[in-house]
Amino acid sequence: MLPPRLRGFALLARFDRPIGWWLLFWPGAWAVALAGGAVQRWSLILWLLVGAIAMRGAGCVYNDIVDRDLDASVERTRNRPLASGAVSMRAAWAWLLLLCLIGLVVLLQLHWPAAIASIAAILPVAAYPFMKRITWWPQVWLGLVFSWAALVGWSEAWETLSAGGVLLYAGGICWVVGYDTIYALQDREDDALVGIRSSALRMGRHVRGGVTLCYAGAVVLWATAFWQVRADPLALAALLPVAAHLAWQVATLVPDDGASALARFRSNRTAGLLMFLACVVVGTPL
Repeated sequence: MLPPRLRGFALLARFDRPIGWWLLFWPGAWAVALAGGAVQRWSLILWLLVGAIAMRGAGCVYNDIVDRDLDASVERTRNRPLASGAVSMRAAWAWLLLLCLIGLVVLLQLHWPAAIASIAAILPVAAYPFMKRITWWPQVWLGLVFSWAALVGWSEAWETLSAGGVLLYAGGICWVVGYDTIYALQDREDDALVGIRSSALRMGRHVRGGVTLCYAGAVVLWATAFWQVRADPLALAALLPVAAHLAWQVATLVPDDGASALARFRSNRTAGLLMFLACVVVGTPL
């Protein structure tokens, strides 16, 4: 049990909610595994995990700094450390800097193509908190950010960025838009009241169909990425478990039930694992 002071910083970085760093980590692990490095490059996968934990925490701190006034107006977020006053702004900035320094340590483990890809993510990350104010599709921007590790992992494992990595990344974007739309279902009423935009509000009563299209697009793009690595119809069969899991999410989702939405959102940790196993199967030489 952490002391109250430290607990505020842990909550600010969402260390109590590991689902976020799992979702940030998986695309990078996919890229390394599809490159055949699930065993040989295990240390790289661990470094990507450390980076995901640190940078997801940094992203949450930055997001709360930007959104502290909005968070205070939404029932689900009004008790967050900055919105409630449990952590000061100065302390939050210092915590953000420390987390970024950990990310820098991870960056220094990468060769220059992957390092450049990592640095290029700074601007999309910095812009994300403002997207919900200017577009109905902030989930698309989140997809750009949360799938970025696929570009980093691919550039490091393959030493270049090729079509397979771009397709893997694009599929990740579709996946993120789908699962974050599900997540946003919890806040539709509050978001509408305070003027926050989201794909869940934009899709309205068509949200189940919209999420289905996102997940279908993800599977098609991932299949195309697999084909770039191994042009064999049997390789595509490796995607069946993750495709079935995503189909289960949509089929059992109750859009007006916040608990149902949260459970399906969290189940994407399993979806990410199933996709990782598919990448291991396809990428590992026989």
